[in-house]
Amino acid sequence: MLHGSQDGAAGAEGDGSELVVPMAWLYAEYIADELLRTGDLMPPSSFEFRAGRDALALTIFLSDAGDELSGIRVVSQLDTWSSLTAYDQPWQSWVRERLAEREAGARDAGRRSPGLELAVAAWRWLEETELLAPDLDAVPVPDEEDGPHVWTPAWQLGLPLGHLAIHLF
Repeated sequence: MLHGSQDGAAGAEGDGSELVVPMAWLYAEYIADELLRTGDLMPPSSFEFRAGRDALALTIFLSDAGDELSGIRVVSQLDTWSSLTAYDQPWQSWVRERLAEREAGARDAGRRSPGLELAVAAWRWLEETELLAPDLDAVPVPDEEDGPHVWTPAWQLGLPLGHLAIHLF
């Protein structure tokens, strides 16, 4: 199994038969998963958990310029991730810009980035998937036990979960 410092792209210039491991993305996903599990906010089998994990993994992956996340830097990055996922931040446009920059960089370098491909797939899922969530802007109706619900893009549900998980860590 080959892996390298360029998001697992070691050996990618050969005949294409090498196994390329997207270590930076997998590590970002692992960190996000651990933060959410530690926070114990949602069952790990829920779509809400997946939304939180993907939003947090995107934040972790895209905030690291070198695609090399080392275990020693995780604690020092918590403040950065927290500020990026805060309520008043333009996280959605930040993700789009960073993905576009990364894609352009990979294209210019003439290399395939499997970690970036996984990040793009996660972003696509977060944008295109809608989850039923409580409508926080609605006036409560006395007859409804749980209150009104609204279909919400997964990233809008996952981002606050990821942010809260960082604070609970």
